[in-house]
Amino acid sequence: MTTENILIAFGLTLFAGLSTGIGSFLAFFSKGNSPRFLAMSLGFSAGVMIYVSMVEIFQKSKIALTGVYGDFTGYLYTIISFFAGIAVIAIIDKLVPSYENPHEIKSMNDTEADNKNKFYRMGLFSALAITIHNFPEGLATFIAALQDPKLGVGIAVAISIHNIPEGIAVSVPIYYATKSKKKAFAFSFASGLAEPLGALIGFFILFPFINDALLGFVFASVAGIMVYISLDELLPTAEKYGEHHIAIYGLIAGMAVMAISLLLFV
Repeated sequence: MTTENILIAFGLTLFAGLSTGIGSFLAFFSKGNSPRFLAMSLGFSAGVMIYVSMVEIFQKSKIALTGVYGDFTGYLYTIISFFAGIAVIAIIDKLVPSYENPHEIKSMNDTEADNKNKFYRMGLFSALAITIHNFPEGLATFIAALQDPKLGVGIAVAISIHNIPEGIAVSVPIYYATKSKKKAFAFSFASGLAEPLGALIGFFILFPFINDALLGFVFASVAGIMVYISLDELLPTAEKYGEHHIAIYGLIAGMAVMAISLLLFV
């Protein structure tokens, strides 16, 4: 692997992580905490993640693992890794209280508007939980980009779009509590730094061990993580705070954008 490939992989990971700052920026220009805006963005994110997971990442994992272990065993390991990823993210979400879960965006009408400390605490815990979620995502993006820049771009785009509503989830309560756009943006931006941190850990610790088998296991696990987040958190939240068709339109648009972006690299 060349120095150029390593720099590209770090760049993609940094791009994906700092997209939380884009979400913070967009939140300041949305009308209030618009349910339609949130529903569309969450549905779009889910569409991107589901499409890239099932069409691209899962297939990459299957090809890598069947090449190492044979058709049946390799496919079996792909399936096991896929559901292992689902299990890991499900456990993480179970350990994070639902009120503080960064994927479950709340409506301002569901809380006491005058309790600023509650919103500030909500923003802090959201930032912490997003950091925990983003670390393995950064590792996965980096490893994928090293092995296949095209796949790395696809994963980076999917994660960056997914991180935009997460940035909203951090910045909105922080801004509501402090009335400071700078503080809201800083917390949101900083939470995304876990992505390149995951890449650094991957480079300095796992780099000597990277091979087709490891990549296959990581890809399938990431696909499971993305599908779980989409179906268990993003879509239900979009449905709860927005119109059903808005969420579905966002879902389809996300799939279409991801399909086109992958087609450009064929």
